[in-house]
Amino acid sequence: MKFLRAWMIPLLILMLIWPGGSAKAESGDQITIFLDGSILQSDTPPYVKAKENVTMVPLRIISESLGAHVTWSSTAKSATIQKEEHELILVMGSNTARVDGNDISLDVSVENINGRTMVPLRFVSEQLGLSVIWNSAAKTITLTTESSNGDAVVLPPQPGSGAGTVTSPSADQEMRGVWISSVSNLDWPSKASYGQIEKQKQEYIQLLDEVEAMGINAVFVQVRPAADSLYPSKLVPWSTYLTGAAGKDPGYDPLAFMIEETHRRGIQFHAWFNPFRASTGSDASKLPANHVANAHKDWIVTFGGKMYINPGIPEARSHIIEAIMEVVNGYDIDGVHLDDYFYPTGETTKSQFSDDATFKLYNPNKISNKGDWRRSNINSFVQELGEAIHQAKPDAAYGISPFGVWRNKSSDLTGSDTKAGITAYDSTYADVRAWIKHEWIDYVVPQIYWSMSRQEVRYDILADWWANEVRGTQVKLYIGHAPYKLATPEIGWDSAGEIISQLEYNRSNSGISGSIFFSAKDLRRNPLGIIQRLTDYYRTH
Repeated sequence: MKFLRAWMIPLLILMLIWPGGSAKAESGDQITIFLDGSILQSDTPPYVKAKENVTMVPLRIISESLGAHVTWSSTAKSATIQKEEHELILVMGSNTARVDGNDISLDVSVENINGRTMVPLRFVSEQLGLSVIWNSAAKTITLTTESSNGDAVVLPPQPGSGAGTVTSPSADQEMRGVWISSVSNLDWPSKASYGQIEKQKQEYIQLLDEVEAMGINAVFVQVRPAADSLYPSKLVPWSTYLTGAAGKDPGYDPLAFMIEETHRRGIQFHAWFNPFRASTGSDASKLPANHVANAHKDWIVTFGGKMYINPGIPEARSHIIEAIMEVVNGYDIDGVHLDDYFYPTGETTKSQFSDDATFKLYNPNKISNKGDWRRSNINSFVQELGEAIHQAKPDAAYGISPFGVWRNKSSDLTGSDTKAGITAYDSTYADVRAWIKHEWIDYVVPQIYWSMSRQEVRYDILADWWANEVRGTQVKLYIGHAPYKLATPEIGWDSAGEIISQLEYNRSNSGISGSIFFSAKDLRRNPLGIIQRLTDYYRTH
């Protein structure tokens, strides 16, 4: 990394003299850049390339005082930078730079707009050592150099901004999220609020008041608990958890209200979808006619007393993506979030998820192992959904919270040094490593719901393992924490200090960009005094 950064100064100079090209920027609202607190002026403003979901910025305005010896070949359309014993070669249109004989990848190719060289924001962030904060709604980029005392310049959150970070956030901008479950009325709304619009609204406002006071800056609200919705949909019925009756209109748009109330405080709103759970029960007669369990009975597999949408059916996967995109296209959300409901866990020789017929019917690649086939189904879903989200809303973050153990080392030498009874790869058929490697997702939130002293699945071992998995990729790592375990008999949860220790451990690992807590009700009930401990920690860090 030191070697790469040493070559970034000559690279900046090359960008200053790069000849004109024919690249065309996407139109959109003008983006403002701040460098160490001062606004930078440019006759070529930054822009977002929607197809690649990459923000392009002009390097000239932050590199005018830097120098290097550069020669340009108009025939080869290449520039050679020489400094001391080193040589760097860049070719227009190439996604790599040649540094002393080694190819170094760039996010996207360098472009020339109106005589100004434009490069990817993430490239600036990660290769130049700049702290970068991107506010998608306010259209601002805050850059901070390493020489400015190491303190990032952070703009105050704007009401309704839904600000998000592109690179590893500073202490003031790290992810500090909380999950808000609607299934079974766990967090919001309450059963007592059925049929009472104002009561439901006040309950959400009170919830926000409390978590905001703790230092939370993002909420992940479950808007699709079980193939239904907390918003008016043309594809799925109203959720039973709003009125007590599946399919009944609650009389307002809960999602629109929640987004407006959340953004008014400068807090991010991420729409959380449970993708494949059709129902928490097995009786479809209690569900509306347009519910998937009735409208597409052939898509449903009943297992463990619950109904699931079969991930092996391509049409079923497409239906779920269409339902999610209804929200992406219709609401001002900051992100799309999926939980770990893919294939259900708990299969035994006597109790199987019945998809043998589907395995034979929908297997164009002739995959012989059913486990590999199931993982292929989930991979296709994850990839296709991500492509749809990024095409429709490039600034929206797309992430998934898998089970906290990918694979044990006993099953795969590259897995974690753990002894978990179930794993994401083998039990839910979620090959999270593939999602990270191919960067189909923007962030991952492993549910590391164990303590520092639980030897079979120790928190620090898993946190380090996941940090290593995202290293070298654009995928951000947030950790899912378990305040719901505080004051339970499980080892390590007899003090609120366990959560604080985990947060401090996260800070010691540069690969971890924040935390999300499960769930809101478990923070609000204040087990072992966690509210004060968490509030004090976030206030002083």
